[in-house]
Amino acid sequence: MHEELERKINQMMPLLNEKQLRRYLGSEAEALGFGGIAIISRISGKSRNTIIAGMKENNVTEESGDRIRRSGGGRKPVKEKYPEITGEIENIVRGVTFGNPEKPLTYTTKSTRKIKQILNEKEYEIGHNVVGDILEELGYSLQLNQKMLQVGEKHPDRNSQFEFINGKAKKFLKAGDPVISIDAKKKELVGNFKNNGKIYNKNKNPTKVWDHDFPLKELGKVTPYGVYDINKNEGFVNLGISKDTAELAVESISRWWLTVGKNTYPKSLRLYINCDAGGSNGYRNRLFKLHIAGIRKPKQSGSSRITFPAWHK
Repeated sequence: MHEELERKINQMMPLLNEKQLRRYLGSEAEALGFGGIAIISRISGKSRNTIIAGMKENNVTEESGDRIRRSGGGRKPVKEKYPEITGEIENIVRGVTFGNPEKPLTYTTKSTRKIKQILNEKEYEIGHNVVGDILEELGYSLQLNQKMLQVGEKHPDRNSQFEFINGKAKKFLKAGDPVISIDAKKKELVGNFKNNGKIYNKNKNPTKVWDHDFPLKELGKVTPYGVYDINKNEGFVNLGISKDTAELAVESISRWWLTVGKNTYPKSLRLYINCDAGGSNGYRNRLFKLHIAGIRKPKQSGSSRITFPAWHK
């Protein structure tokens, strides 16, 4: 008899939700009579308390609707348990939030697990996922490590410079004009080379790649140049086969504008560009400024005509 009962229970268990399962097991235990709870517990693997709860629910005539658990069950939300938790998290990350050209998107260099650890030391019972949700509500996003530590004496106007950049960005955003941040990323080899990360494959059937990292002469390398649209929180990548030059930087901005920008901001007459002032877009790089402005030497003496690049039109 128990073998038939075990077969039936094993067939039913995957088909029922939590509430239906405990009531079903409760009814089977009640049908067996004395010792039924222990038998059903052994067959199903469920605790005696779960089966007893199902028996009690079967004997209650009042309907509980579609609820699986009774009202009031489960842990209280963190914000209800700790009303001050948002302020605590903001105090922790405030000291490690840096001014940067990409603001007003704020970011923190502390991980959610580090913040959780600090809160746990203050006797707050909270998980790192909840910390991440609260940071997102506060307008933060988690970023990779960045070269932010100052070597040597700090410039006295450093913070004022960032505040100026951020203030101007906010004015452009409020007016609906595009604000972009540009940067070139590490060169990548073109071809079937090994890369970090994992993908799903059948067991013991990994993706085969070349056993060396020497560049292929016929394919070479590419330089990914990124344009980040702060208004829309969207990225655009232009792949160049040259080095990180001023021409590549401006060409990437031009392609972003012709492909995305002019359609996204058809009425805008100005563009705010943020960059790290190094390499191809260095503040001393006259070629970058020349291409950005589109200035050409006048063909005739006395002429003051300025020609703008195609992307500006």
